[in-house]
Amino acid sequence: MTTSLHAQVIPLHAPGREPEQVETDEVAVEAPVVQFPAQPAAEEPTPADLLGFLRSRLTGDYAVDEFGFDAELTETLLLPPARMLYDKWFRVTTHGVHNLPAEGGALLVSNHSGTLPLDAVMTAVAVHDETSGRFLRGLGADLVFRLPLVGSLARKAGQTLACSADAERLLRSGELVGVWPEGFKGIGKPFSARYRLQRFGRGGFVSAAMRAGVPIIPCSIVGAEEIYPKIGDIKPLARLLGLPYFPVTPFFPLLGPLGAIPLPTKWDIEFGEPIRTDTYDADAQDDPMLVFTLTDQVRESIQQTLYRRLSQRRGLFR
Repeated sequence: MTTSLHAQVIPLHAPGREPEQVETDEVAVEAPVVQFPAQPAAEEPTPADLLGFLRSRLTGDYAVDEFGFDAELTETLLLPPARMLYDKWFRVTTHGVHNLPAEGGALLVSNHSGTLPLDAVMTAVAVHDETSGRFLRGLGADLVFRLPLVGSLARKAGQTLACSADAERLLRSGELVGVWPEGFKGIGKPFSARYRLQRFGRGGFVSAAMRAGVPIIPCSIVGAEEIYPKIGDIKPLARLLGLPYFPVTPFFPLLGPLGAIPLPTKWDIEFGEPIRTDTYDADAQDDPMLVFTLTDQVRESIQQTLYRRLSQRRGLFR
């Protein structure tokens, strides 16, 4: 006798008592996608750009302005290697770029440091890339233009001699002009005096800005002081070479050419709030007390920004 066993399925609900489907009025709402504005990367020259550049050089079909500035050469050959230092070596972070005018003349006044004027080069890259292509027309010491090759490249990159007449002409023509009023006193100061501004001269840059009626933009750079820590100066050799100083660092001249490689410090460049000069009378630039007051205001703005940035600094290399 065989008995078949079948598993009995026990319903959870009695027949006809299936659970009701609950209807909801919920509507699927898609979360909005928030896109943060990104700074467009500077475009590097393409092979076609380079070929066009070579063609224009060979045929002489290129233009320079009255100061010798060659915009095409600067854009194609000079800025790309400087930008590599800017992005990869010094890892520059900019602040206050909204204070840079998109058009019209302005005078950018910055602290100067680092033994070699790499701070001027990095500032020029920052201005160009943050303003969609404006060139910083720097005012340099006459020594720069007396050096073989360096002087020629400086002219082609838009630099000119630091004199009031040239500065005023550039400002009136709507250029963004850069000046480093500490001069060799700033760039050649010892490491022990780092981030302490030197004297700003007699305020010639303020007078030029007032005559042109353009704003003055204070610029503060943190990071350049440590790229070549100057711990000594071989004065007899400097006099022999016609230089303002011959620096001694922990690595130069001990390591020879290797000692000329700058330390990869982390840089911050801050562009401060513009100081207007177009509100003064036409003869205000002849008032020495007013010029001195404005000069001191610019200097104090840069110094206080340096102190603030240093207090927020996480380290030399990060």
